[in-house]
Amino acid sequence: MGQDRYLSIYLNDHLAGAAAGVELARRMVAGNRGSPELREPLERVCAEIEADRETLERVMESLTVRRSTVKPAAGWLLEKLGRLKLNGQLRGYSPLSRVVELEGLCLGISGKIELWRALEQALGAEWSGFDFRQLGERAERQRATVEELHGAAVIPTFSAGPYSSRS
Repeated sequence: MGQDRYLSIYLNDHLAGAAAGVELARRMVAGNRGSPELREPLERVCAEIEADRETLERVMESLTVRRSTVKPAAGWLLEKLGRLKLNGQLRGYSPLSRVVELEGLCLGISGKIELWRALEQALGAEWSGFDFRQLGERAERQRATVEELHGAAVIPTFSAGPYSSRS
């Protein structure tokens, strides 16, 4: 299997992850509309995640990598299936949903950071109009924002329980 084939598989896998990440970020924005301290940073991160997916699509076009239709659809479906997890409520959004979703978003952003680093190493920091270093730095800022939101979400979700040192 040639290096071009490996790159194609790699980029399509990340495109699938990007599809799931966009759906998760959009759902989190919708689920936190009544909370401006969460909604506003989530809206910004969501818009950047959407732009990053579009950038990945343009990178793939520039490399003439054929986009898989199956992998992004699978990523989208897996994100929808992830909604079926138990969250302590029979219906609706719970504080646990927020904690788990922020963790999922952080994992996805971490993968995207590694994507931009890998492309920077393979193609160069600035290749064909793409600044992979800048994209990686933006993703690191996204992850820092999500980690901060996660920390803030953990406190009200778990701090009043019998295992907490705060109770």
